[in-house]
Amino acid sequence: MKVILTKDLDNLGRAGALVDVKTGYGRNYLLPRNLAVLATAKNIRQLEHQKSGILARAAKEKQNMAAIAQKISAIEVKFTRKVGDQNKLFGSVTSKDVHEQLVAQGYPIERKQVHMPEPLKEVGTHEVEVKLHPEVTVKLKVR
Repeated sequence: MKVILTKDLDNLGRAGALVDVKTGYGRNYLLPRNLAVLATAKNIRQLEHQKSGILARAAKEKQNMAAIAQKISAIEVKFTRKVGDQNKLFGSVTSKDVHEQLVAQGYPIERKQVHMPEPLKEVGTHEVEVKLHPEVTVKLKVR
């Protein structure tokens, strides 16, 4: 099944790309969530016509995310937790905690943009990756 992506997807491609997917994935996941449209002749012509606008919007979004990335890299998020022996935390600091702190400080990000391989369980300063855009990633300091 050939579809045209309407949004950037990490595992498939960028918005506007013509991709070939399995029928069930396209019909049951991509189309109902408006992540793609069927690749009909009309939709392909319309995509070619709108391609310049799509590229301009993508460039502007990347520029906005780069500005937000500079602001995020300058801050440090601090958490207060109880600590046991050998500087181990009771509980942990998760991506949800980091997301809530960033939103409280006025940064418009989603929880899935905060990438932590595993929760932080030790006292100290750690770096957490925040992926704002497919081409814009920033390291956030978490204490």
